[in-house]
Amino acid sequence: MKKIEQQYIDFFNEQKSLLFANSDSISNSFREEAFADFCQLGFPTKNTELYRFSEIDKSFDHDFGINLNRLSQNTNLSHFNCEVPNVSKYTFYVENDIFINPQPEVKLPEGVIVCSLREAATKHPELVSAHLCQLVDTKKDGVLAFNLAFAQDGFFIYIPKNLAIEEPIQIINIMNGNVDYMANSHNLVVLEQGAQAQLVVCDHSIGEHRYLANRITEVFVNENAVYDHYKIESNSKNTTNISTLLVNQKANSSTVANVITLHGGTTRNNIKIDLTEKNAQTTLCGMAIENNEQKVDNYTFINHQSGETSSKELFKYILDNNAKGGFLGRVLVQKDAQKIEAYQTNRNLCLTSSAHIQTKPQLEIYADDVKCSHGATVGQLDEAALFYLRARGIAEKEAKLLLMSAFVSDVIEHIRIPSLKDRIKILVENTLKGQQKNCHGCKIC
Repeated sequence: MKKIEQQYIDFFNEQKSLLFANSDSISNSFREEAFADFCQLGFPTKNTELYRFSEIDKSFDHDFGINLNRLSQNTNLSHFNCEVPNVSKYTFYVENDIFINPQPEVKLPEGVIVCSLREAATKHPELVSAHLCQLVDTKKDGVLAFNLAFAQDGFFIYIPKNLAIEEPIQIINIMNGNVDYMANSHNLVVLEQGAQAQLVVCDHSIGEHRYLANRITEVFVNENAVYDHYKIESNSKNTTNISTLLVNQKANSSTVANVITLHGGTTRNNIKIDLTEKNAQTTLCGMAIENNEQKVDNYTFINHQSGETSSKELFKYILDNNAKGGFLGRVLVQKDAQKIEAYQTNRNLCLTSSAHIQTKPQLEIYADDVKCSHGATVGQLDEAALFYLRARGIAEKEAKLLLMSAFVSDVIEHIRIPSLKDRIKILVENTLKGQQKNCHGCKIC
């Protein structure tokens, strides 16, 4: 075992009692097995196929603080007030890995539950035990095994049968500490039959300390349910953000997932969506605007387990300066999953000769009555289009901005919250200009 892993193995064995004492019993029931898997696997390296475009093991090679005693940082949450219309009514925070409800007086619709995973495991054990860790495979991924071994809390969202919650739920993840800090959290989202909900997740970090966030979110979208998942990241350059989204869809369900990276240090998104029954539909989108030494790596896996399902996938990157990007996308059509449609596209712009993108779209088909396509492109701004705009009196800088905004516009169009879509357009434009402007009302992002 390498030195990187050994420090965490020793730490787990030394602090096991604190890990168990400050966690819920359901999470604890998976902890020992996950730890054994981590000891066996270790952290993935560039020789690991699923992480071939990342160097995640090096991100863990640091002396991070871990909050085993569950102490609050007492962060001034007002700095993160989001005033996007129709988004801020149901806003909750996760500071490092501690769930915070800043507005306990605001009532959720009847039957809706939003709380910490630890609280849910105590008050609603039947819901948590029926779903937690059902989508996580710790036998193949050391990062997931590490999370289950060390995660002590997260958030829990439950939408009851046939209830459509009109306003989005917002979770603001904040990395903050007076030392270099690591947080591992495990989140659970359950939509019962016919339910509808939208979740907006914002990732931020405070200060210049070095942070590592390792988060898993399991989502269950039951029959006829509709779910939107939007994740917007604007972190500091010293932050490593590892996010795993696991979605299970039943018959006639619909999911839209959109993952947007505007600023950060090292970002790794793992996304796996299982379409398990007929007429399940998913749209998976993502984009990254990178500059300086930023690194963004997206791994996606859409698994068509049943026939008569459909998926559309679109990821776009704009890379400037010495930025590095990676896209490894896999679409699997299982045997006898007939009459499915699956389309995967990855488009990339490299604005400098030192920007670098590695892309590998994959399409595996084991059925014969399907409509599928996949592809990837890497290029620079269209010189003909740039000349056309310049010829009409538009300055070069403005012309390039227009072309880049147009390049990512179709990803933004897949946001189904109009006010959020408008705000993302502004943030994208500011990022392309090199201006780290705040969201209206948010002093950090």
